[in-house]
This record gives sequence, structure tokens and C-alpha cells, in this order.
Amino acid sequence: MASSMILRSTLPRTFASTTGRSSLRSVLQVRAASSATQYVPGGPILKGTVNDPTEFPPPSRTHGSYHWAFERLLAASLVPMTAAAFVTSGSPYPVLDGLLGLSLVMHSHIGFDSMVVDYVHKRKFPIIGPILTWTLRSATVGVLVGVYQFNTNDIGLTELIAKVWTA
Repeated sequence: MASSMILRSTLPRTFASTTGRSSLRSVLQVRAASSATQYVPGGPILKGTVNDPTEFPPPSRTHGSYHWAFERLLAASLVPMTAAAFVTSGSPYPVLDGLLGLSLVMHSHIGFDSMVVDYVHKRKFPIIGPILTWTLRSATVGVLVGVYQFNTNDIGLTELIAKVWTA
């Protein structure tokens, strides 16, 4: 036990003093001499990567403040529509079923689209970004068709909410 402690404490000192410093110094000198690139303070700036500035999209009314206002209006309108769905039954109010179904799907689509745009940007992920965008769009169309079929051929969303709530 004591001999291993002595060996552990003396080995690094002897290695560092005799071979370690000189070999490290020679490796650094060889590496510095063989380097073809110059040192740039702050690191290299690579072209064609995430270091490039972002290109700003052209101004558009549909993607500016109107888009933001539409998202807030849609989110705020879901509260009274959901309350109205709880109060009324589904059969005499098919318009409420349609509006609630369309609003819920569009609200979900806008939220998921914001996630895809923020976290799977097509500039950083050139293959999976557009695939996810088009997958989301096709899933939204599929859900809209399903909600339409459910509202017209079955009991409707408001009746479903009432049945689930009382079950």
C-alpha cells in the first residue's frame, strides 16, 4: 500500500521533468511549423455555414404584424367557442362544430409550424426541414378532412365534448 502511494506520487514528477516537457515542446514546435493556416484572433470565419449572416425575407403583410394579430385573435376566440360548445349541444349548431374544428386545427398548425421554423430551419437542416414542413401541411389537411367527416357524418365535436365530459 505504501509503496504504491510512493510510486504514484513520484512517477508524474519524474515523467514531467524529464520526458514530458521536452516531448510536449517538440510536438508543439512541429505542429506550429507545419500549420498552413494563419491564426486568426477570435477564431476562423467559415463561409457557407452558420457563421454567415441571415438573409432577411422581403417585407410581407401576411408575415408581419397581421400574422401575429391573427394568431392572437385565433387563440383568444378559442376560449368563447369552447365555452359555447360546453353550453350548447352539437345537433342544432353545426356551424359551431365547423368553426371549433377549423379553429382548433389552425391553432395547432400555427403552433407546430412555429416550432418547425424555429428549431428545424431549412438553412441548418436542408433536407429534413422542408420534409417536416410538408409533412405538417399534409397532416393538417388530413386532420381537416377528418374533422369535416366527423362533423358531417358523425355526432360532431360539441356533442363529443359533451359526451366525454359527462362520461
